[in-house]
Amino acid sequence: MVDNNTVMKSGRCLECGSKETDGFSCYELFGFPLVWEHNDPKLYALHFWLVSCYMIQHPSNYTEEGYKHLVKLFIDAYDNKWDTPYILKKNREIVKSVGKITNPIPSKERKRKLRLWSMTIEDIYLGGEKNAIVNINKWKEQMRNELRC
Repeated sequence: MVDNNTVMKSGRCLECGSKETDGFSCYELFGFPLVWEHNDPKLYALHFWLVSCYMIQHPSNYTEEGYKHLVKLFIDAYDNKWDTPYILKKNREIVKSVGKITNPIPSKERKRKLRLWSMTIEDIYLGGEKNAIVNINKWKEQMRNELRC
């Protein structure tokens, strides 16, 4: 099983900088839109973007090669306006050749580096279910801009 838990220190995620909100860590905040997806097929259609935005902001979940793969897939999918089935197809193709993608080191033992992002899962949670589609699309755009640097 993959250990994707985040580490919060002084109320902030050590990787994305998201604030603990309503008593939830950023990993716990991530669970809310995953549940909301089940109520709205249009929101579920953004699942790849939700997950990839969150995971790009938490590189300790991946091996170095796995992280590079995720970022490249995100950029290629965004820049080429790929639809979800094609993104998933490309992901399966690449994963076959990449090898180990997820970090085998237990979460608490991983090295983390803070990077402050213009949007995090905190923004998606605070916007609520009603605004999730708009906010995830905004997050996707912000992520692409920040990955240009």
